[in-house]
Amino acid sequence: MTVTSTLVTAPLPPHPVLLALFERIKEGVLLFREDGSVALANAAVSEILGQAERDAEQTPAQWLRQLLPPDALEHARLNGHWNGSLPVGERMVIAHVYHHDDAGQRHYLALFRRIEGQEDYERELQQRHAELRQAYLRLNGTQEKLLQSEKMASIGQLAAGVAHEINNPIGYVHSNLGSLQEYLRSLFTVIEAYERALRAPDPKALIPEIDDIRQRFDIDFISRDLPQLMAESREGIERVTRIVRDLKDFSYSGRDESWKLVDLHAGLESTINIIWNELKYKVALHREFGQLPLVECLPSELNQVYMNLLLNAGHAIADRGTIHVRTGVDGDTVWVEFEDTGGGISPDLRQRIFDPFFTTKPVGSGTGLGLSISYSIINKHHGRIDLESTPGVGSKFRVVLPIKQPR
Repeated sequence: MTVTSTLVTAPLPPHPVLLALFERIKEGVLLFREDGSVALANAAVSEILGQAERDAEQTPAQWLRQLLPPDALEHARLNGHWNGSLPVGERMVIAHVYHHDDAGQRHYLALFRRIEGQEDYERELQQRHAELRQAYLRLNGTQEKLLQSEKMASIGQLAAGVAHEINNPIGYVHSNLGSLQEYLRSLFTVIEAYERALRAPDPKALIPEIDDIRQRFDIDFISRDLPQLMAESREGIERVTRIVRDLKDFSYSGRDESWKLVDLHAGLESTINIIWNELKYKVALHREFGQLPLVECLPSELNQVYMNLLLNAGHAIADRGTIHVRTGVDGDTVWVEFEDTGGGISPDLRQRIFDPFFTTKPVGSGTGLGLSISYSIINKHHGRIDLESTPGVGSKFRVVLPIKQPR
């Protein structure tokens, strides 16, 4: 017997009563079917999703499909639930989508809650990009300008994913703060009761009242839940801090960067953290890291090479696939390898993939500079990029670098 069945002691109220109750909910509630027909939608849905801007012929469910990530409903169907954040105008909305299959008829329940103050987050991110753009414009030399232009384009393509990765932890930290506010109100009520007892002629006479307050506010549960709530909030803030730090390190112009001894694994993890939103929905990433010495290099430039090769590997995978990231040592050199299970590269194209502006992606999907710039960076490091590829099986790029730069 489930908890729900033990609590239900009365039949459902009439449909108009349910609708009236749903209209009082500040969060958006939308119940719809796979075919897009809507069974229930309260007024908050239109307000939160900004459906005044949708086409008159679109249903709320069709409008929602445009806002959700392409695989959100499939994820909800396979796992029973999907949650994430949606950009709606200048605001961000936290969405939860639940799925239930009744004899082949798929039903979805979507709940929406707006994050207040998101404009501040977006404004800060835009300011960061503006500062980076000004730094790039001051670069001297055609090669450096080309390098920074490609980097800026990459950041722009990743901006939505980075914002999505930031808004998820911000969303549940915001929710936890609401719970914390309620907990504090309850705790202060108990403290006031104890203070009255301490001032009373007979403190023991107020023990029943204190026990009643503790029971009504479930102080025992609060004492158990508070540490977990704080730990989750700290984890969320640390996640945001790590993303912003990695984005800042990756976005560093490198104009005054000097050669230094660096842990290549730290750069790999930082780059993966930035682009993970671009890969996680269709890629299983496997790390097979060896023991590497510190390598003399320009770390921000190598991070761009990692990003280009990882994104290319992800784009080569059509639906679902695997990327293996391996590292190792070979004599006085180290190597970093990226192997994907994508479509592979035909022999007639392998001689051209490092040419500037050459791309196999659709028009508007790539600049054709990623591999060319990566080749130039590795050449500057006195290294090389080896390629093995089999059409229909996948590709493997291996970056080989000297541990110490030649003098």
